[in-house]
Amino acid sequence: MDGTTDATQSDWGPFGRPLFEDPRAKALSRVGVVDVGSNSVRMVVFDGAARSPAYFYNEKIMCALGAGLSETRRLNPDGRARALAAIKRFKLLADNICDGPLTAVATAAIREAEDGPAFRDEVERETGIQLWVVDGEEEARLSAQGVLLGWPGSYGLVCDIGGSSMELAEINGGEVGKRLTSSLGPLKLKDLKGGKRARRAHIRDTLTTMYDQMGEQKNRLFLVGGSWRAIAKIDMERRGYPLNVLHEYRMSAKSVRATADYISECDQEELRQRAGVSTARMDLAVIAIDVLRQVVKTFKPRDIAVSSYGIREGLLYEQMPQALRDRDPLIEACRFAEAKDARLPGYGRMVFNFVQPLFRSVPKDQSRIIKAACLLHDVSWRAHPDYRAEDCFDNATRANLGGLKHAERVFLGLALMHRYSNRREGTRFEALTKLVTAKDEHQAEVLGKAMRLAAMFWLRKDETLGELVWKPKKRHLTLKLSKAAEPMFGEVAQARFNSLAETLDAETKVRVARG
Repeated sequence: MDGTTDATQSDWGPFGRPLFEDPRAKALSRVGVVDVGSNSVRMVVFDGAARSPAYFYNEKIMCALGAGLSETRRLNPDGRARALAAIKRFKLLADNICDGPLTAVATAAIREAEDGPAFRDEVERETGIQLWVVDGEEEARLSAQGVLLGWPGSYGLVCDIGGSSMELAEINGGEVGKRLTSSLGPLKLKDLKGGKRARRAHIRDTLTTMYDQMGEQKNRLFLVGGSWRAIAKIDMERRGYPLNVLHEYRMSAKSVRATADYISECDQEELRQRAGVSTARMDLAVIAIDVLRQVVKTFKPRDIAVSSYGIREGLLYEQMPQALRDRDPLIEACRFAEAKDARLPGYGRMVFNFVQPLFRSVPKDQSRIIKAACLLHDVSWRAHPDYRAEDCFDNATRANLGGLKHAERVFLGLALMHRYSNRREGTRFEALTKLVTAKDEHQAEVLGKAMRLAAMFWLRKDETLGELVWKPKKRHLTLKLSKAAEPMFGEVAQARFNSLAETLDAETKVRVARG
């Protein structure tokens, strides 16, 4: 079986030709980025399918460079020493694991501190790394591009909070529009005189001014930054939410208010431990929740989504050709996984064509999840057979994939679980099924069992497997087999066909093509 990157193949279906083998995409493999923020210094090395990259390496040091900056106008001395040590370590790591030089960006603390230029010179002298010190509007643009890495073509307002600043950026149809920066970072607010009342008044006045400049923004609010993620963890803990994946986690204005009250009412140390938040991050989250509450009150977004992608991913997006930016990150990542891990790369496309008659009326958003499942249907074959079904579910729901809502993760996981197992009762994932509707739960089972049947027919790419004919009103399912596929329809395949028919509550017929 030829792989998905076969240059001679012309019919790639509705998702277009995969681009991860394109030289422009391959050039983005093992890209290293260092982000020197006001609160933390982090290095990320991206790898894999460039449109939805894996995190080959990810390390963060909490340095608090911006602590006390409002009063001293200088970088925190202890944080400065720790940041320099971290960057030296990152440079040595990058020399061994990256394909090119590190891209390093510095934000509010370095650009505002009197000794910021001296620190930048020291970093270059000691490590050879040139720090790209960006202004607030450029920081907002890069963070918005990070959001676009996960949500191509999105509309909404990106709100990126760091230690010393908070940025807003408008995105419309995949383009970054108006951008603003402010001093609403929790390290800055912590130093504000006048206590909680003065801080809240300052937050309100600042956001009122930003609203006047940005205009109405009632689409989605995308939250970028460690303090927002800490608040999301606390919101999950308050709700008893079953899926601990921050990317694409959704909140409402009501839940933000409830979580703000929850933080003020709970013992912070006990809450920190329950939610899995670090001490340093919890100290900032207590302040940041006042900012978030006012952001939501001021802009009244339609809904709120947490983004794990931000300025670092924005720097990767900056290097992408437009053809790659326009691709669906989920599909590109699944194609990459199939090419890398499946036994027969390329067979997922045949599986998709085989199962499609069962899903002719599904909307486009669900069709892409079905496509993703077919591409992933065989990538977990190395797992132990007794645990393969659960391994598939675990990978689908917790994998670092862009372009997936939480309900879609669960749908994908259920479909892949049923690819290997007829039953899902009694697994440790039962609590997650409450994130999908009963209809979608049933559809996922149908998809999984259809893929399970299709996996019985391993044929060359120029052979025809056959087709399913589904008449939902009559509840009648026909399997039309090609002559080449007929000998492969043995007892196990018959049992899998019967299982699929039972799930569909259908009568069945098997036909074999003549000639």
